[in-house]
Amino acid sequence: MASPNAGSAIEVRPSKGVLSTPMGRTTIADVVVRKIAGVAAREMSGVHELGTGSGAAKAYSALKERIPGSSSSSDQGVTVEVGETQAAIDLDIVVEFGVAIADVAQAVRRNVISAVERMTGLEVTEVNIVVNDVRLPNEDLPAEPRVQ
Repeated sequence: MASPNAGSAIEVRPSKGVLSTPMGRTTIADVVVRKIAGVAAREMSGVHELGTGSGAAKAYSALKERIPGSSSSSDQGVTVEVGETQAAIDLDIVVEFGVAIADVAQAVRRNVISAVERMTGLEVTEVNIVVNDVRLPNEDLPAEPRVQ
């Protein structure tokens, strides 16, 4: 005898969350994916910051953070496209001097994909990384006065 619920099973993918079921749909906002990707990228050794690393970009970011309702620095340098089941991510990063840039990029890519897929259930189709700058060891030190 067949079960009364036969044929009404919900398909569950083993490694991804189910975002749409007969019980309802879950929508993940772009800002959620941007923040997750930003935090995951910053966690990696060799990444100095996200964004362009230019003085103008830093000044703009500092000003933007003071405006109520503006996005936080956690998603600076992160652009995403989010669909119903997939996400594509673009990152602009500044790396520390001396690191193997290709290795850092690969580690960032793996960490971002893992974090976004685990936390959202979305399939990450690509993570494009642009290395915009290299932070030199003495760049953040205050300049010595030229005269005393």
